[in-house]
Amino acid sequence: MQRFAVIADVHGNRWALEAVLEDIARQGIDDIVNAGDHLFGPLDPAGTADLLIRLELPTVAGNQDRELLDDLSLSLAHRDWLASMPARREVTEGILMFHGTPEHDDVYLLETVHSAGVVSLATTDEITARLADASHRLLLCGHTHIPRTVVAAGKLIVNPGSVGLQAYADDAPVPHVMETGSHHARYAILERCETGWQVEHRAIDYDFESAARTAERNGRPDWARRLRTGRAK
Repeated sequence: MQRFAVIADVHGNRWALEAVLEDIARQGIDDIVNAGDHLFGPLDPAGTADLLIRLELPTVAGNQDRELLDDLSLSLAHRDWLASMPARREVTEGILMFHGTPEHDDVYLLETVHSAGVVSLATTDEITARLADASHRLLLCGHTHIPRTVVAAGKLIVNPGSVGLQAYADDAPVPHVMETGSHHARYAILERCETGWQVEHRAIDYDFESAARTAERNGRPDWARRLRTGRAK
């Protein structure tokens, strides 16, 4: 592939996904890959699953895809679809995609959480250690919801950010937050050029109010606030 889009962390936000897909089509891009965490959350998991299944994208599983495998609120077809996803996938020669790190779908690759809950860009040594035996020159990940393009250990690493959730709070390894500061849905476009890969991070406006109101109806005002503001608190 010479030009393609990368999406990740849709989290059941069908409204954001539809807007991102429309923008990808406007860019004239046919190839899309998906770095995981598709349905988890109080929004529209079934509608999101139906849309993604029709697209038949090259996809990997995220940590919260695993958590839904026994969720009986999802249809058997949707759970079977999640179960069919590999943990990592060679998109094409030289390009490896996974959710967190190549070995762990629930570990941050490009960020480090410190003891006080402060989050920073991981050092080159930290990233190199987390890459384990990955030999590919271009690596695609998700999980943190933070758009980043990083060069480490001779590799280009791209996190497209989250399509569907621009902020969250987590307790592991210590309490911390991840936030982008706006409601916009994120994804990335990669294009091969003479000197390597060009990366464009895109932030797309969408009907976030419909998503936020759905979160409120489903008893998650915290999600509604994050969808509206891109801030965790």
